[in-house]
Amino acid sequence: MEVSRIRALRGPNLWSHHTAIEAIVACTPAEHSIDQLPGFEVRLRARFPGISALQPTGHADAIPMAHVLELTALGLQAQAGCPVTFSRTTQTVEPGIFQVVVEYTEEAVGRLALELAEKLCRAAIDDTPFDLTGALSQLRDLDEDVRLGPSTGAIVNAATARNIPYRRLTNGSLVMFGWGSRQRCIQAAEMDTTSAIAESIAQDKQLTKNLLEAAGVPVPIGRAVDSADDAWAAACEIGLPVVVKPKDGNQGKGVTVNVMTQEDIKIAYTAAAEFRDDIMVERFLPGNDFRLLVVGKKLIAAARRDPPQVVGDGIHSVRQLVDLVNSDPRRGSGHATSLTKIRFDDIALARLALQGYEADSIPPNGQRIILRNNANLSTGGTATDVTDDVHPEVAARAVEAAQMIGLDICGVDVVCDSVLQPIEEQRGGVVEVNAAPGLRMHLSPSFGKGRPVGEAIISNMFADGDDGRIPVVAVTGTNGKTTTVRLIAHLLTASGLRVGMTNTDGVYIEGRRIDSGDCSGPRSARNVLLHPDVDAAVFETARGGVLREGLAFDRCKVAVVTNIGTGDHLGLNYITTVEDLAVLKRVIVQNVADGGVAVLNAADPIVAGMAANCRGAVTFFAGDRGHPVMATHLAQGRRAVYVEDGYLIAAAGKEQHKIALAEVPITRHGSIGFQVDNVMAAVAAAWGVGIDWDAIRVGLKTFANDSDNAPGRFNVFNYRGATLIADYGHNPDAILALVQAVDTMPAKRRSVVISGAGDRRDEDIRQQTQILGGTFDDVLLYQDQCQRGREHGEVLALLRAGLANAARTSRVDDIYGEFLAIDTALSRLNAGDLCLILVDQVEEALAHIGKRIAEG
Repeated sequence: MEVSRIRALRGPNLWSHHTAIEAIVACTPAEHSIDQLPGFEVRLRARFPGISALQPTGHADAIPMAHVLELTALGLQAQAGCPVTFSRTTQTVEPGIFQVVVEYTEEAVGRLALELAEKLCRAAIDDTPFDLTGALSQLRDLDEDVRLGPSTGAIVNAATARNIPYRRLTNGSLVMFGWGSRQRCIQAAEMDTTSAIAESIAQDKQLTKNLLEAAGVPVPIGRAVDSADDAWAAACEIGLPVVVKPKDGNQGKGVTVNVMTQEDIKIAYTAAAEFRDDIMVERFLPGNDFRLLVVGKKLIAAARRDPPQVVGDGIHSVRQLVDLVNSDPRRGSGHATSLTKIRFDDIALARLALQGYEADSIPPNGQRIILRNNANLSTGGTATDVTDDVHPEVAARAVEAAQMIGLDICGVDVVCDSVLQPIEEQRGGVVEVNAAPGLRMHLSPSFGKGRPVGEAIISNMFADGDDGRIPVVAVTGTNGKTTTVRLIAHLLTASGLRVGMTNTDGVYIEGRRIDSGDCSGPRSARNVLLHPDVDAAVFETARGGVLREGLAFDRCKVAVVTNIGTGDHLGLNYITTVEDLAVLKRVIVQNVADGGVAVLNAADPIVAGMAANCRGAVTFFAGDRGHPVMATHLAQGRRAVYVEDGYLIAAAGKEQHKIALAEVPITRHGSIGFQVDNVMAAVAAAWGVGIDWDAIRVGLKTFANDSDNAPGRFNVFNYRGATLIADYGHNPDAILALVQAVDTMPAKRRSVVISGAGDRRDEDIRQQTQILGGTFDDVLLYQDQCQRGREHGEVLALLRAGLANAARTSRVDDIYGEFLAIDTALSRLNAGDLCLILVDQVEEALAHIGKRIAEG
């Protein structure tokens, strides 16, 4: 078995809506069915008892090794605690070659699972050992390292529940919610609106106390100190006991509480100085340690925090008791689990000594042993939810503290006997105000119920009903994609929206190109969704990008399929038939949002059939309203766009909008059929987005099909009295549409300049010139530098073969070089002639043509 071409499908894809790892797996003849490997399944289950049942794939009874690999990779992730359920193995057209797809929740974990699964299968084949425990441990450790922590994860889960899209911007906790101009970001438990100044104030504990005191919030008195002696002096001024802590600290690091003696002051000062240079001494407030979580202007949760401790049983030593407590599966070494393991370090030993115990001492039954001065969860403390007990005045003081510092997510630390009474009545106080507070204690408290903290944060970021999405229009098909994308973007712009667009020419933000080249894949689309100045996005969605990575979005507002026809690029990446291509292209239709629209070509049977795969509404378009699909759809009162008596008509029930094709320059008064199709698709898409009809009319009138606005898309020029047309048509359907358009344009003599893409099938290359041979007098065949795997002259030979029985062509020339072919064609033109140039290097060829026209 050989595993190759491993891809991460990071969005909805050919196989499912899930993120997944896809691999090409080649099996030897003996591995086509594991029945040919005696004892294999027994050995496999001995090494991995938890693997699910092995089922035959396809119509055969055989169970190929590729299927075993699939189930093993899925099973390893599942047993490691990853929530995955989807996997699939598909036989390709090549014998023994399979496509294996396995869902993942974290890409790195999915890749490792596939690697370990291959090793496990190999061990079962060769009857060699496999360390299942070690493999699962690897996966768990990696998953814990790369997945979001509980605080950020809770916020992300709350966003997902509200259908708000999210994207991790780093391997850490920086997450973007929503798209484009409606995006918001968090970094752990900080929002993008969190002020850097507010965070700086919160880190300065003395400044925080001064501000809170000014606002009437009770705080312990204290001051900054610069030495151990100064700390003792401050303690004497304030009155013992005191707390010694870093002026700028977090997670309880370097904090020593209830300090009573000068010797303890020195020890506490040294401990604090290990973390910060600026040290504070303040009055120790007796009572319990409470954390109050404020989001916006509301108290969301409250917890009592208790320091790490063990309770003696008269049998085990303190060290053994700590080990017993740390064996709780809820306790981990980081922040990924609900509790943290108790640290049994020098600080714990020192605290133990103050109570008269050593590590190996056996405390009596029921004796509580405190192992830390502070109650921070990161050192092994516990939390008890007390949200329902908080007195309104206590909640008010917490909100005031957060507001005074300027934090929209704030952890307020209060020391008092109880939260059932106002703080002032207990001589308690606010001891700290924390930016980016940990949420674990509220999500999964040691005791009591968890609180919906993530939901509260998301509700503060997004108003009710706001899902953070901008309208996304995805366009695919065999031909017309780029023109349709450009026209839709133009219509949306005419309505006042700031539009981001991707196509085969580049990435555009508000009409300005920010990237060039073929940008019709998901990476470019994701970049547009990141841009803060984008109110709507229109994406050309090519087959290659969907195969490589899946879609850039989870759902789109509108999906447009222009046509499928006889297809294009067949035979590549196991897409061998028109039906295969249609399944791939309909991925955007399957991922239309519930309230979205699929815009489908009713005249193309395969495209029309995609309506059954759409969860939203469907708008059909076709030139003939009498087409059975159109007639039925209209009779049901549903949206359709068609042409009648020189007008483009958009209708739904009694609603009807008419636009004269004479006012749509791109169609040349409706004479260019494929442009009329593109206009119908674009209008239907704009309708689906909800664009005002006045804006649609203005947009159609002002969209010029020139080389600047739509390069290589039926750009028409005048050259010495001859008509010159430049187009990027590169498959039989496109050539046929161009021929139909050219037939409507008068000319004394017609010539065409054409090459062929080497990655098409032989019959596709020949068919292009077979179509051209009935319309053009002169055919200039050219070969460019990139033959895409073909031998020198091979493409030219196929093109010439297509002209063998041409009805009209009388002259055929073979030319090496695109620009030389263009110059040759131009040199032969006379007034009244027409020349169609099928460009390959679009921008360079158009620039070359422009130069020749300028030269006259």
